[in-house]
Amino acid sequence: MEKFNQIKSLISSAEADAKKFYEQGNAAAGTRIRKALQEIKSLSQEVRNEVTAIKNKAK
Repeated sequence: MEKFNQIKSLISSAEADAKKFYEQGNAAAGTRIRKALQEIKSLSQEVRNEVTAIKNKAK
C-alpha cells in the first residue's frame, strides 16, 4: 500500500507542473512532468508485480 500512496503523492505534486506547462507554456515544467510520469510508471509496475505475487501466493 506504501507504493500506491507514493503514486498518489507523485500525481498530486505533478499537477502544478502540468498547469504550468499546458497553460503557461513553461518548458521546464514539461520536463518535470515527464520525470514524474516515469517514476509513476516504475512504481506502477512494482505495484502490479506485488499484486500478482500476493494473488498467486493465496492460491
